[in-house]
Amino acid sequence: MSIEFIGFVGNFRASETVVRSGPVVDLNYIEALAKAQEYGGFDRVLLAFHSTSPESILVGQHVASVTRDLKLMIAHRPGFTAPTIAARQLATLDHITGGRVAVHIITGGDDAELAQDGDHLTKDERYARTSEYLDIVRQEWTSPAPFDHDGTYYKLRRAFSEVKPLSGSIPIYFGGASEAAIKVAGRHADIYALWGETHDQVRELIARVRNAAAAHGRKPRFSLSLRPILADTEEQAWAKAAAILDTAKARIEKTGFARKQGPENEGSRRLLEAAAKGTRLDKRLWTGLAALTGARGNSTSLVGTPDQVADAILDYYDLGVTSILIRGFDPITDAVQYGQELIPRVRALVAAREAQRAVA
Repeated sequence: MSIEFIGFVGNFRASETVVRSGPVVDLNYIEALAKAQEYGGFDRVLLAFHSTSPESILVGQHVASVTRDLKLMIAHRPGFTAPTIAARQLATLDHITGGRVAVHIITGGDDAELAQDGDHLTKDERYARTSEYLDIVRQEWTSPAPFDHDGTYYKLRRAFSEVKPLSGSIPIYFGGASEAAIKVAGRHADIYALWGETHDQVRELIARVRNAAAAHGRKPRFSLSLRPILADTEEQAWAKAAAILDTAKARIEKTGFARKQGPENEGSRRLLEAAAKGTRLDKRLWTGLAALTGARGNSTSLVGTPDQVADAILDYYDLGVTSILIRGFDPITDAVQYGQELIPRVRALVAAREAQRAVA
């Protein structure tokens, strides 16, 4: 099986180490970052969602308009747009882009953020709503005739969409590591997304998702998110990681970026569990930034030379991961480096591994 590389397009230049600059929707930056990743061989890019951010579907449409082949992974939070409308929005964009759309379902694990959009359900209720939401979305995409739906959160009469995805459906990526999330992932995820955890954690979580999916006769694929740190020598790479951590600490002192309380979502808790075991785990998994920031999102790295990091990514491939989401700390510069030095190496290693398996 081939490997998919997913990048990231933010709405403006910023990271844990880069002070935010530009307008809240910086079209020049969005275009430059998207084109750098398309040129560098990324397969698709993530458009993120937050309760205060620009709307991801609309930004995704702009990214598609300035690229030719780059696919989209649009982060979407169920519950705020009617599922029938969301299904038609995504299917319409799929037509506009020539079939380049995927959706990343993020139910949300931070009560304060969700309250900004008026959502006050419990976590279990949110995941139950997500499952019902996706049932409806899939019916909109596939039903040849109007349908009714009588559920806990939605009641529809003669729902129907004239516009269907070009290939019959749209890939659904899904994130969330709680028991409630795993249950929904088993029913709906085409690709289940993990953060950059240790080998043991990844092995355990993949097994849980596969077990949940087996009950529905499904076999999802798996995606892993990482922040590679590359340099010509291993010593230089670790020095670069230390400099990134120092810069992030200095920024935190000014901005208070770090989480002041323990995380509410299970994914962040899992990263902090790993960080508690050390800053360098497995071959070259670095947890320093996750520990510093309270594991706010994608915050673990593989550190080393391009060959070393490619080899470390292959370990995750051998565990069953076939999509890798990578983004850097200096977004455009790092994306170019990944395209030149990392992605070709990983693809070559995966091709060699598949050739070995074919012979075996």
